[in-house]
Amino acid sequence: MIKKLTICLLLALMLTACAQGSVQNTPPVSEPPAQQSGGDVEVPDEGDEPTEVEEEQPDATEDPDEPAAPPEPEEPEYTYYMNKIYDIKPLDESAEAKVVLLTFDDGPKSADMLNPLLETLEKHGAKAIFFVNGFRVKANPELLQLIHDKGHAIGNHSWDHIPLNKESEETIRQQVDDVQQIVEETIGEKPLFFRPPHGASNEFLRNYVKEQGMLFMTWSNGSLDWEKGHQTAEAVITNVFKQLRPGSNILMHELPWTVEAMDELLTKLAEEGYSFVDPHKIQIETPEEGQSS
Repeated sequence: MIKKLTICLLLALMLTACAQGSVQNTPPVSEPPAQQSGGDVEVPDEGDEPTEVEEEQPDATEDPDEPAAPPEPEEPEYTYYMNKIYDIKPLDESAEAKVVLLTFDDGPKSADMLNPLLETLEKHGAKAIFFVNGFRVKANPELLQLIHDKGHAIGNHSWDHIPLNKESEETIRQQVDDVQQIVEETIGEKPLFFRPPHGASNEFLRNYVKEQGMLFMTWSNGSLDWEKGHQTAEAVITNVFKQLRPGSNILMHELPWTVEAMDELLTKLAEEGYSFVDPHKIQIETPEEGQSS
């Protein structure tokens, strides 16, 4: 009886040990990966941090409230210069030599004369220098603005149109400076050309004009439209052609007979093979001695 109990007890212990071994050797059940309708999902490692997109920060030196700086003005491309006898000459062989410079003094006088004159110049594609007097600009600022808007150059012809060669240095400065100031106040630019009234000058005036950044000139072809006996359209044309040569710096005025002559004059000049210099293409600095001819 004791022997049977002993055998049963041993069998029970063996069955218990087998059951425990079976449990320990069972592999762990892995969970199925998460599924999405779009396909496989790549799961990042736990140590990877999500990438952040850095926003572009404005430059700390820039003030967003300040307007952008305007572009620097381009340097003009000069193709002509003025020689010692006031003719206009090409700087190199690429520029046309058979040219004339058109200039008009003593304005702006009146719309009745200026408007048809500007229309004729535009018809022929010609630009000119208008040498103005300060007292006339003061009386007719809108006419100066019109000349500028049409693309012509403005020249300084003194305030009062007085001979400056015998005036004091103080008077000369005032006659020049006052015109520079009123022109700049009217159109936003100072004149770059100066012509003395009556062609009367002296060394101080020439040097002072150069110090102000202007090109001093008189003329090399006078129409004589200001003299009695020459105050007709036919006389203006005849006088210009008598003195005509390549580079002629033609002096004219805002006068009725000159305005009347202008269409025929410019037509005949073109027929003779002349073109019209744009004053903005004329070098302001005095050329070297080698370019004085």
